[in-house]
Amino acid sequence: MTEEWDEPVTRSPHARRNAMIVVIVLIVIAGLAWAFTRGGSAKPGAGRSAGAAGGGGPGGPGGPGGGGGRRQAATVGTDKVVAADMPETIAAIGTVTPIVTATVRPQLSGNIFTINFTEGQVVRQGQLLAQIDPRPYRLALAQADANLQRDLAQLNLARVTLKRYQTLLSQDSIARQEVDTQAASLKQYEGTVAADRAAIGTAKLNLQYTSITAPVSGRIGLRQADIGNYVTPGDANGIGIITQTAPLDVAFALPQADLQRLLMKGGASMALPVTAKDQAGTTTLAEGKFLTFDNQIDATTGTVRAKARFANPDGRLFPNQFVNVVIVANTLRQVATVPVSAVRHGAQGDFVFTLQADKTAKLALVKTGPANGARIAVLSGVKVGETVITEGADSLDDGSPVILPTDKRPERPARKKGFFASLFGGGSSAASDGGQGNRSGEGGERRKRRQSAGE
Repeated sequence: MTEEWDEPVTRSPHARRNAMIVVIVLIVIAGLAWAFTRGGSAKPGAGRSAGAAGGGGPGGPGGPGGGGGRRQAATVGTDKVVAADMPETIAAIGTVTPIVTATVRPQLSGNIFTINFTEGQVVRQGQLLAQIDPRPYRLALAQADANLQRDLAQLNLARVTLKRYQTLLSQDSIARQEVDTQAASLKQYEGTVAADRAAIGTAKLNLQYTSITAPVSGRIGLRQADIGNYVTPGDANGIGIITQTAPLDVAFALPQADLQRLLMKGGASMALPVTAKDQAGTTTLAEGKFLTFDNQIDATTGTVRAKARFANPDGRLFPNQFVNVVIVANTLRQVATVPVSAVRHGAQGDFVFTLQADKTAKLALVKTGPANGARIAVLSGVKVGETVITEGADSLDDGSPVILPTDKRPERPARKKGFFASLFGGGSSAASDGGQGNRSGEGGERRKRRQSAGE
């Protein structure tokens, strides 16, 4: 029995050269087809771009390059022009300043016996904060009281003696000089008793000063002395510092131009409303009233210092805190307002796009006024009830067609098959079949050779 095997099929150099030529020709045909399809699809777009730039010239809407149609409509967002009250505000950066700041110092020297407050506590006026050793001052009070009793006894004796001398003088039994001397001694003892009474008052006052109390109501800070420390009236830090937290003032600087605006509105006499916001300017901390201006303008900066007062019942304002101050200088009543995103800026000034009845955009120059963050006042250019475009206006011109999100977009025509796809798309299956046929033919030839070899 003869063994069958496949003989290796070798190709000649001539066959390989022909195959490479075929591959190169196919690559060139594919490149030409791709360039043809790209060039055909780029021409309409170039015409639309030229039409948008030229506004109706060649390549514009209806021109040769534009395909004879209108520019493609853009989808936009809209909003109504509504009437609303718009506040006219002045913004500044201010510092929270307590109305009263008191350093609690002892009025006399001594060792601290007790501390009767906690750091950061809100204290009341007259509340006991610390106690100094009172024993030396109690002894001084007792000594002053003893001196008073002694001098009172001498005063009573001088009065009795003077009365006796006056009786003897009436009987011509004593010299008048002795009577006058006794009268002077009586006056001296009266003065001594008065001094003793004043010394007793001083001793009592010193005894009261051993109890250190809060001079004002407010929040006390970190303590500066501990139990057992020897304190004196000359201590710079004292026992602690109390700041009044309700109410509080906010000090800020205003340009002199804003000063004139506020003076025209009445200034502090109108009690203009003032809002204090956090450092980011997003959260309102307190509402207050404008208080007063300083009495002169700073010549180096051209500003004037001013103050506003806040009740601060919840303690949201903190001393020396930086806040954003917003003063309501005036309020425009029922003025036309639009969203801030609707106003755009150009070489001729501010403008908006209004939506027309034929679904086109119309450019309108406007004069803007104050804003409140979301909406801005429009003093001229649009009327209440009109519709303005708020989104998608970047590619619009005066008269551009637009589409609202609620409108149905027109269906686009089906894309034509490219030249390369039409050329080779239908032949792919045939080529595949042909390939299968060739492979089948090659297999048949091999089988015939094996059969002949076996015979």
